[in-house]
Amino acid sequence: MKKINSNPINVWALCLFFLFHFPANADKGYKLWLQYAPIADAVQREAYLEFFNQISVVGNSATHEVIRKELRLAFSGFFPNNAVPEIGDLESGNIWIGRSDVLPASVKESLGSRLSHLAGDGYMLSVYEGRVIISSKTDVGLLYGTFALLKAVQKREPLATLEILDNPRIATRMLNHWDNLNRTVERGYAGFSIWNWHRLPKHIDQQYIDYARANASIGINATSITNVNANALVLTPVYLEKAAALADAFRPYGIRIFLTARFNAPMQVGGLETADPLDPAVREWWKEKANEIYSFIPDFGGFLVKADSEGQPGPHNYGRTQADGANALAEALAPHGGLVMWRAFVYSEDTPTDRTKQAFDEFKPLDGKFNDNVIVQVKNGPLDFQPREPFHPLFGAMPETPLMMEFQITKEYLGQDTHWVNLASMWEETLQADTFAKGKGSTVSRVLDGTLHGYKHTAIAGVANIGTDRNWTGHPMAQADWYSFGRLAWNPEADIREIAEDWLKMTFTNDPSFVDPVVDVMIKSHAILVDYMTPLGLHHIMARSHHWGPGPWVTGGRRDDWTATYYHRASEDGIGFDRTEAGSNALEQYAPEVRDQWRNPDTISLDYLLWFHRVAWDKPLATGNTLWEEMALRYQRGVEGARWMKQTWLAQEGRIDEDRFEHVRSFLAIQVDEAEWWRDACLLYFQQFAQQPLPSGVEAPKYDLEYYQQFRRFFVPGI
Repeated sequence: MKKINSNPINVWALCLFFLFHFPANADKGYKLWLQYAPIADAVQREAYLEFFNQISVVGNSATHEVIRKELRLAFSGFFPNNAVPEIGDLESGNIWIGRSDVLPASVKESLGSRLSHLAGDGYMLSVYEGRVIISSKTDVGLLYGTFALLKAVQKREPLATLEILDNPRIATRMLNHWDNLNRTVERGYAGFSIWNWHRLPKHIDQQYIDYARANASIGINATSITNVNANALVLTPVYLEKAAALADAFRPYGIRIFLTARFNAPMQVGGLETADPLDPAVREWWKEKANEIYSFIPDFGGFLVKADSEGQPGPHNYGRTQADGANALAEALAPHGGLVMWRAFVYSEDTPTDRTKQAFDEFKPLDGKFNDNVIVQVKNGPLDFQPREPFHPLFGAMPETPLMMEFQITKEYLGQDTHWVNLASMWEETLQADTFAKGKGSTVSRVLDGTLHGYKHTAIAGVANIGTDRNWTGHPMAQADWYSFGRLAWNPEADIREIAEDWLKMTFTNDPSFVDPVVDVMIKSHAILVDYMTPLGLHHIMARSHHWGPGPWVTGGRRDDWTATYYHRASEDGIGFDRTEAGSNALEQYAPEVRDQWRNPDTISLDYLLWFHRVAWDKPLATGNTLWEEMALRYQRGVEGARWMKQTWLAQEGRIDEDRFEHVRSFLAIQVDEAEWWRDACLLYFQQFAQQPLPSGVEAPKYDLEYYQQFRRFFVPGI
């Protein structure tokens, strides 16, 4: 045996490397909300041990084994000084986990009425004769129920009174990874892609398993693992073999793989001379490709497609409709039960009168013309993941075509990796917006869950914020967005304050002196960010290309609608994009009740004022301020809000581990600086048109406008 080099200098160098690069508390960031921290209170510990010392998991599938492993892991965390008990499959466990079809007769008889309400992968937790019963119709539902039990323990809730029956409201709950095959991530701010394609299929990294655990714990059951700006290579056998290895790893956790399909793949990897969706040879190619994919991945979910957008090929290249394109792929997947998720984010090669109208104009006339295994994937707003947008007018407008939501979890336009903004607040605003498609109460959430239009398929997607950073998401608090997305995907009516409380308790501590003020920060953070970036309905005023920082002066270039001036249209007589009947008439795409709310500049919510109206700088608003004064005061309010967030966090020192505390503290310092940067740059730029002084209470900018316009950063991540 070769002797190991025990040179003390080398050993100490290695120790120092790990000490400084991977501090002891780094694992807490890696563990996300699955900390399973020891139960310190002796009375609580004994109460929980009474249940956990005898556990039965009835069944022998791969998912049952996952449940057993998770329970062992949790037990070791909760009770570090106790030997992990054997987890059997008898009827005698104080925690008994089994499908409803194998419940003991006495339990089934007692709980029968409740069991009848289980649907899909829903689960039930109930206490029967002093035992915790976890049941579901499916193995995956049992896994979800197990995670619900472990969440209750993490929150230190009593098990003796546990009663939960929870069914998912949306069938397919998906993460979209904008990950490239070379491991870069488009709009990714947490390192490289976690998918190491070079090592696949032979090596399954532990992070893949922990990714699946985290997703299963919040009910996410699908993942699209490649960028929507697709590389056709992923559809070739060498990559299908790799994707199949990931699918095998995820299957026990109830997660299905989807792939992004480049529209002209028949040409790029199939050798055809066309990708015309009505060409018989093209349709046959897609059928053969689907058969091949299912030979690698029997439970393959389907294709996610970006077409006719930002240079991506699509049916427009051949004079065909979006339905023609989607249906060609849907026809190929149909025999296997696969879905096509066809993105509505399309726009023509020519600069439009109003880009926010294009998706509606193109898709609304096609309602009912898509095959029944097509879902149209629509962004939350009609533009592009801006800090605040009105809900997309397609929601509620396509009763014959299933629509799914696309949220962006990664913060492309919201401070990227260093700003703390709780996205659940923004998502709730969209989900609870009323489309009035069938009268009052026709919320976006009811469109998504199928209760409004009776959709055959329901789905929701979030563009992932996950990377190789030790804490997964770059910013420690950005983990909450991943967690919140899963919870809202399961139930779009869920209480976002409760979600925030749950995440904080599971991730950090149950101490109310920490949880209460930090929940307050989380709930208010989105409104604060909107104030210092894009108040009063301003939008698309970020820097060109990398989208980091302010750029209201951005103009010119290949497309007008990739500039800021196209949207704010500031001049001496006012600011804003007129989308009323007198302007682009984008407002016409909404239901009459919504139009009535938004068409009058005197009554519209100030949050959307400049989105729909062009307004004079000196126009008096309901607040008593002129437009210019209100804009300046809101920018200042945003800066003060960021400072309040920082001070609230500093008061938490000592209540959580130092590593994560310091990480958030340093990022909040950046956030405050950049909030001031946004305020100063934007107010200086717009002031040259408003030609009015800053109102009292608004701090003078640190530099002149030229300084901000010349400010440059190179190699900003994520582009």
